[in-house]
Amino acid sequence: MKQLTLFEPVDEKKVRKAVVKQLKLFKALRIAIINKDEQIAEGLRDPFPKIVDKEKEKRFKVKQMERAIQYALDDIEREIIEMKYLSPNRVKDINLYMDMGLTMDQYYEHKRQAIFALAEALNIV
Repeated sequence: MKQLTLFEPVDEKKVRKAVVKQLKLFKALRIAIINKDEQIAEGLRDPFPKIVDKEKEKRFKVKQMERAIQYALDDIEREIIEMKYLSPNRVKDINLYMDMGLTMDQYYEHKRQAIFALAEALNIV
């Protein structure tokens, strides 16, 4: 007998790949917005060539990503995401869970929950 479910099964690898891609993009977009605001404050007009103007879309994505990270994650999940994907340095998982005082299983469960929470908050799944 087939079990009824409310949700379709989700491919965890695809979800993780999509969320990580958005986190990396978020990192770059956040810097782009800071740079743009700094240019405006200094009275400069586009010191770099602009191929496509997506200023409004960039600000919108950054705002939604910041909101998702702040409100959809608990403290441990947020720390994992910020240290793993948003820090300027590449950090290995083993270093993170050792520094955080988590077991490997605890760390990967929190990381998995964080990825899925962000996927839900961003309407990826």
